[in-house]
Parts: sequence; C-alpha cells; structure tokens
Amino acid sequence: MAQTRRPRRQAARSTRARQAPAVPSVDGPVIELEVERVAHGGVFVAHHEGRVVFVSDAIPGELVSARVTDQRKDRFWRAETVDVVRASADRRPHVWAEASVDRAPERRAGGAEFGHIAPDRQRSLKAEVLRDALSRMGGVDRETPVRPVEAELAPGVGSDGTGWRTRLRLHVAEDGTIGPYASRSHTVVPVASVPLAVAELAELVPLDERFPGARAIDLVAPSAADPALVVVGERMPPAARPTIEERVGDRTFRLDRDGFWQVHRGAAATLSRAVQDLVDADRFDPRAANLDLYGGVGLLAAAVGDRFGETVRITTVEADARATEHAGGNLAEWVGARAVTARVDGFLAELAATAGAGERARLRDATVVLDPPRSGAGREVVEALSELRPRQLVYVACDPVALARDVGLFRERGYELEELVAYDLFPNTHHVEAVARLGAIV
Repeated sequence: MAQTRRPRRQAARSTRARQAPAVPSVDGPVIELEVERVAHGGVFVAHHEGRVVFVSDAIPGELVSARVTDQRKDRFWRAETVDVVRASADRRPHVWAEASVDRAPERRAGGAEFGHIAPDRQRSLKAEVLRDALSRMGGVDRETPVRPVEAELAPGVGSDGTGWRTRLRLHVAEDGTIGPYASRSHTVVPVASVPLAVAELAELVPLDERFPGARAIDLVAPSAADPALVVVGERMPPAARPTIEERVGDRTFRLDRDGFWQVHRGAAATLSRAVQDLVDADRFDPRAANLDLYGGVGLLAAAVGDRFGETVRITTVEADARATEHAGGNLAEWVGARAVTARVDGFLAELAATAGAGERARLRDATVVLDPPRSGAGREVVEALSELRPRQLVYVACDPVALARDVGLFRERGYELEELVAYDLFPNTHHVEAVARLGAIV
C-alpha cells in the first residue's frame, strides 16, 4: 500500500528510481497451501514441495487454493489465493468489494491487503511482524515487551477500519478510466467505492467519470479547509503550488497541498503525542542542540516545543525546500527553532566536520527525533548520529524491517532500545507505525 501510508516523504528524499512491479502471471499452476504465518509486506508464508510460497489474501491457519504468479526464484514462489478451502474464524467479508478474494487476482484493487481480516487479528499480525523483525534484525530479545498495536479511532473512522484516509491517489488508464492499481501491478482497476477514504473524499471522488490525458487524480481533505480534487498532469512549478492548512490540537501547520502529511485522520495528533510521551524528560535539555531529522513542515519539532516550552532549542532538517520554508513559518514562535534545507546525511556529515567543542557538547546533551522515509535512516545516518552521541533518540517508523535494521545498527554503536509503542494508523493494510526511544549506554 505504498500510496497508503506514505508516498513517504517528498521525492527529494530518494535517489532510486521506482521499478515497475512484475506483471503477475494469470496462467500459473493452482496449488493447495496450508498457511503458516504472516510475513512482512502483507503476504503469508506457506510451503509447497519444500519451497517457500508467499501467498496473499490469506490468514495463518487457513487452507487455500492459490495460483502461482511468480516462479522466477528457485528459493520461493509468489501466489494469490483464488479459493478458501478452510477459513479462519478471523476471516470476514472484505471491507472493499473490489479487493475481495471473489475477484480474479489481477482485477483486485490494491491498497487494502488485510481488509479480509478481523481488526483485532490484523493488529496481532502486525505486532508479530514487528516483534519478529526486531528479534531477527535488531538483536532485540523476543521476550522484550512490545506493546499491542493500538487502534486510533479518530472522529469519523469506523471500527471496521474504514473512513480514515485524508489523501487518495487514483490512477488513470489509457481510456481515461480511473481507479487504484491492482496489487503489485500497474493495471488500473475501476471501482465503485473507496471505503478507506474519509467521507468528504468518498463523496467527492468521480469514479464514474473519465480523465483522458491525465496521469492521476489526487484527492485531499485537509483538516482546516474544504476537500479538493486535483487532476495530475505535468509537474507544477513551485511558485504555482497552492497551500493548505492542517490543524493538530490548537496548532495550525501550513504546507503545500501536494506536500507530505500523514494520511490517517488522527495520525498527526497521535504521533505528536507519542513523541512527547517517549522523550525522557530527565534527559531532555532545552538548551542542547536538539534535532528533528526528516522534519517535513515541523510537526514533531512543534510537538517537542509544546511539551518543553518556549526556551527549547531545536533544528529541523528536511531535504524538500518548500517543506523547510513552511517549517520556518510553522515554528516561528520559538526563538530557538530553525529550519534547514539539507539531506540528513549531508547535514550530519557537515556538523561532524565543523562543530566546535561547545557545539559538540550541546549535541551530546541533545535529544534527536527522526522520522525517516520508509527505507529507514540507514547505516550512514546511524553512524553519523552515533559519533555525535546524543543522549536519546526518538525514532518514528512506518516500516518494521527498516526500523529493526536501524535498531540493530544503533545497538552495535552503543544505543539500546528502551521503549516502543505501535499504532494501527493504516487499518486494513499491512502497514504499522511505531515510535521507539533509544538511549545512549553510558
């Protein structure tokens, strides 16, 4: 559900080109599978004749018939469920009819790959993926408590996990028809509903219209403005980009309409509160060289400032210049706040090269909040931060495997995972948001 959680950060944060997914085979063999466990990425693990098979649209404990769609690897195949022979008690009618197992796999709408699973079981599966990743890649003992994945039912969000998306992209086929892509393909699937969207967008989306010549249709429902429909064609010059406002508690944030913002109606408030709660006040120094990395328009820097007051010194770092410009305005009330346009790796490298003794001391006293893209912070950033040796790190993650890898890298460099909480901010998908605190070992 890559369009689900995050077109995660602005394009400036990634230099790797997106690769088109392989087109699924529609004529592979149909095999019967005992589904064993969940895997990262919204698929499930089974075995067939000694080979691992990653199968979608299933639940652990089920017996399913599945069509093999990818046999290119010797070690594993990929398959799509076509019939449920023995159903789990946690299976329910899919919340999105166009994504149901009753449809041919190549005609199932992507973006709601857990929609056939009862909400409580969805959350337990996400917790299992998170715990397994932390154990395998992060070196964290499997017995280390990981809080249950918590549901955040903001106003208007259904108990069945629908009605939460405030941003939605539908793609345009050659004939002008709009719809989501089918899972793991670039095939546009016409749909009659968009149940994950907030009501304002569900009412606005023109599902029965055609848009020949367009690339996509974007729908946005800001918390402090009317919903909008945008026909995406050529790239818009920065000066022409309209802005919107988002409300989080008593605070207003300005950003570009096509800029990054959390897509779940309650996500910005939830993550702000989580960051505030996980910062250890006993180790927080408002006069230290505190950092907010991958800071966007300043949401989490503001959360720190709101908790610790007007004397907070904090620098927010973001690669997207427009976002940084907005961050400067959104954080203007704090004299000690500044917004820097830079890649995080480059910013940290320059800091390490130029900081004097006084600044290095303030960095050692610092709290660093980081909210990296789905790929995580990565080795270079982890090494740079570890060398600067801030007291505590609060890491916001949307990918459990990337988080676990980075936790493992930090552990090798003297930081321990102290606390972690996870939120189900993407119901009916495999995505889960986690916030972790890591402390420097003295």
